[in-house]
Amino acid sequence: MPSFQRALLAAAVAVTVLSGNTKTMAQEYPKGAITIVVPFPAGAVSDGVARILAERMRVVLGQPTLVENVTGASGSLGVGRVARSAPDGYMLLLGTLGSNVINGAFMHLQYDLVKDFEPISLITTQPLLIVARKTMPANNLVELIAWLKANPEKATQGTSGPASTPHFAGLQLQRQTGTSYRFVPYRGAPLAMQDLLSAQIDVLIDPAPLALPQIRGGNIKAYAVTAKSRLTAAPDIPTVDEAGLPGFHISNWQGLWAPRGTPRPIIEKLKALVVDTFADPALRTRLSDLGQEVFPVEQLNPEALAIHQKHEIERWWPIIKAANIKPQ
Repeated sequence: MPSFQRALLAAAVAVTVLSGNTKTMAQEYPKGAITIVVPFPAGAVSDGVARILAERMRVVLGQPTLVENVTGASGSLGVGRVARSAPDGYMLLLGTLGSNVINGAFMHLQYDLVKDFEPISLITTQPLLIVARKTMPANNLVELIAWLKANPEKATQGTSGPASTPHFAGLQLQRQTGTSYRFVPYRGAPLAMQDLLSAQIDVLIDPAPLALPQIRGGNIKAYAVTAKSRLTAAPDIPTVDEAGLPGFHISNWQGLWAPRGTPRPIIEKLKALVVDTFADPALRTRLSDLGQEVFPVEQLNPEALAIHQKHEIERWWPIIKAANIKPQ
């Protein structure tokens, strides 16, 4: 047999063996504990979502499923830990808009947010709420935008720090409405909310769980939710489209990734588990109480997560780079 034919035969045998090994690995998976890395502190919204998912994985897969909070550098340390891990399905990443899109625009990362990961599924989305101090004269979103235009460089929006999602939401609001105002950074959203309650700042664009109790208590004004549909937990608050700012859709979304090279059968097994998990009405209610909305079932798959991440990169990176934001 000529040497080139022997080489082709060897290659074919290797592919067959590798395919068989991959299928066997997927059939036997998991054989031990699984870790879901959350690149943010315990108690963060993404941490709560990961723990709900981990509970179901323990039951369905019959193996311990742990949530590990690897914090620091705006979430990049935790993402890097998963990027460097073995591609065997035993270490996964519960990433977010911040960790898996925004960081890539202004940080020097030691990994590629797209090429170094295998998408598994979109998980949940958490729209933001546009709110203002109780004494704000504007009674709806159109009036708020008019007030901001009438007070250039005087109005203030609190954020949970530079390069946070509320900060980028404010940049997009200015860009879309032609307004200009000052940002006031805080060490976390709760501190910003305290100053809004005392009228030290004018506006917040923040996740729903923090704002809803204050809205229900009549302590702040709510103008719109930054989504295409109203929040299940607050159906009386209009969407931005209904309130006069069409297309201003921003959310803190979550997705599930594995390291690059994780076998496709394992990815498919995990995707099926996500679909099964969020078909449970009780779990959806728990997530709704956290201000989270589960993505439609047709988007709970690797392809939808890859497309969503790509679109978000195309949307946010130019805005972030134009603002010349630097790592803190």
